[in-house]
Amino acid sequence: MKILGISGSCRKDETSGTQKLVQTVLENTGMDYELVSLRGKKISGCIACLGCAADNVCKVKDDMEGLREKIVEADAYVIGAPNYYSMLNAVTHAFLERWYQFRHQEGDTLWGKLGVAVGVGGMNGMYPAANIETLLLYSFVETVATVTGQGAASCYTCGYGETCKVGVPIMMHGEGVTITPDMIPGVSKQADVIQAAVDAGKLLGKRLSEGHDRGEVTMRMQEKMMSALEESA
Repeated sequence: MKILGISGSCRKDETSGTQKLVQTVLENTGMDYELVSLRGKKISGCIACLGCAADNVCKVKDDMEGLREKIVEADAYVIGAPNYYSMLNAVTHAFLERWYQFRHQEGDTLWGKLGVAVGVGGMNGMYPAANIETLLLYSFVETVATVTGQGAASCYTCGYGETCKVGVPIMMHGEGVTITPDMIPGVSKQADVIQAAVDAGKLLGKRLSEGHDRGEVTMRMQEKMMSALEESA
């Protein structure tokens, strides 16, 4: 069994809360894994050319080409993204959009696999985690756990955080705030969030080691998808 971890954060590895949580989940699965950062990668969104319709292989030439085989070979996924405007960021969305290439002619390459969704935001990470779960559902991948945490909003380091009245520091601490290192949020400071990542990893590893039935998972995900579509109609 092998798990593919994806950190969609554009921050450097050592400062990325998203990468920290994805790594923590992976380390606690007890399975072989590979962690890939999307930082610096050039991945466009789906351009609806339908070049993949005949063979389920995307024809757009960018860094997604080198990730396709990793996606196919993985038995499960741990995908994390930061919160941009109450949704996941562009490169992670583009990465998951391009999974459209697997859907044609009842393509079942990804059906019934498992995943963990990770979201980190300056205020809350629930939005990107929910977006990831929705996008995985379209490939009939079951999200077995979500992990969300509060990271360091860019306002703390942009240089104007102490004076910008619509910035997170003033919204959180009031006018006249002096930014100090101890007040800057970080997932490593949140014991409950780290524990949630540990628990998510253990759960994912347990589900995989018990030899989950991909056919049964697929059926449940198809039913969940139909229910969601009916509710939105």
